[in-house]
Amino acid sequence: SLPLHFSVLSQAPDLRETFIVLHPAPELPIVERRNWLIHQHYIRKDYDTCKAIIKELLQETNGMCEYAIYVQALILRLEGKIQQSLELFQSCAILNPSSADNLKQVARSLFLLGKHKAAIEFYHEAARLNEKDWEISHNLGVCYFFIKDFKNAEEHLNIALQISRHDKTFMMLGKIHLLVGETDKAIEVYRRAVEYSPENTELLTTLGLLFLQLGKYQKAFEHLGNALTFDPNNYKAILAAGSMMQTHGDFDVAMNKYRVAACAVPESPPLWNNIGMCFFGKKKYVAAISCLKRAHYLSPFDWKVLYNLGLVHLTMQQFASAFHFLSAAINLNPRMGELFMLLAVALTNLEDVENATRAYEQAVTLDESNPLVNLNFAIFLYNHGDKKRALDQYQEMERKVYQLQDSSSNFEFDPELMDMAQKMGTALQVAESLAWTKPGKDSKSKSNSTAASKTPGTPLGTNQALGQAMSSAASYSKNIPTGTNSRYTQTMLCFLTFNLWSMRPNTI
Repeated sequence: SLPLHFSVLSQAPDLRETFIVLHPAPELPIVERRNWLIHQHYIRKDYDTCKAIIKELLQETNGMCEYAIYVQALILRLEGKIQQSLELFQSCAILNPSSADNLKQVARSLFLLGKHKAAIEFYHEAARLNEKDWEISHNLGVCYFFIKDFKNAEEHLNIALQISRHDKTFMMLGKIHLLVGETDKAIEVYRRAVEYSPENTELLTTLGLLFLQLGKYQKAFEHLGNALTFDPNNYKAILAAGSMMQTHGDFDVAMNKYRVAACAVPESPPLWNNIGMCFFGKKKYVAAISCLKRAHYLSPFDWKVLYNLGLVHLTMQQFASAFHFLSAAINLNPRMGELFMLLAVALTNLEDVENATRAYEQAVTLDESNPLVNLNFAIFLYNHGDKKRALDQYQEMERKVYQLQDSSSNFEFDPELMDMAQKMGTALQVAESLAWTKPGKDSKSKSNSTAASKTPGTPLGTNQALGQAMSSAASYSKNIPTGTNSRYTQTMLCFLTFNLWSMRPNTI
């Protein structure tokens, strides 16, 4: 037995010495014996001591300790010295070419240096050594995303989700679907993500924003409400919920939400833009301009803020100021027809008929769905004696209205705009074709009598419902993180909210 064995050795010193010689105590190799100490200081973030120990160990081993070089490279990366860390990771890969971790770190450093194609090669090499590594598949998807190879990116992200489900993989895959225009697939991805991680407020907010963009307000409100339940100070969800409340005219409730968001992000341009639009909806135009000017100061290249400033100045009949802001908005977003329409309204009131005509022509060229553009152009042409072209624009307006009715069963046309269209139709002697207005007998006779009482040459009112105010939903990020995912965690967080209110007509 064991006790007997020790008793025998104790009685025979010579035998004990012989045993120790034949079975010496194991010793760690010199290159590995202080790895544990390096690891302890690294995880405690005592980097100065860690680097001192690494320096001593590398001197003792002539630079052959793989783990010491590896940790030193990690520390250099944390210090922002990416190129130096890359060289050290390459040294680790030379010392141990069969290690997938070394190749992953080389690829990671290449990615941080913006060399995505080179990073992909190293990630593929690491994948040959370890096929079931979630990190490799996920980062391959990210690299392919940055070189705009969305097909391969989607493939590798799906592989990563099969290996292990992670929130940031779901977020990345959803963003790719959105970029290629596959909104339904993106929603499905985010739904799966919420099922896996039901308390992730970023996922809930993003899904709510997607439903808000599609006009599914009930589902949007549900997900945004869940996000606010887990994090009542989530400013992204607050901005989105407030934007939705503005859509339905609940300006006071939206303002209460924005007060909470203002504590978290007091320098958010979309927040001040939305507050300004709430004041605008309440017809407090001076306060609206003040808030919009602050949003413009914080984000001078945001065309939506400039658009809203132009809209408010038009409402206040400050046409020169409106022209200034609308021109700036057009320089930033020259593909929006409604901007040119508002510019034409300002020019009309500034008595610049030639440039107003050009602006209207550009507006109808760019806009393919908004009947308001064609109606205002028709009124402008009629007031300036060009009845033939006015009739063409009026008929184009009717075509767009029919198209909107066919695409949406819940489509409702603005009542004031319907009245103006009726008067315009009467003036052009095509009022009988206005089946889409469906006016009552009283209203029809009233409108006809009103139109008949107008003397020839009297200008019709124009600029009915000048435009649709723009509000933003959670497009501001207070602190943008650094690292692999910093560029794509902020997913699709800026949307335009339409139909907040109707403008009163101005007369030419």
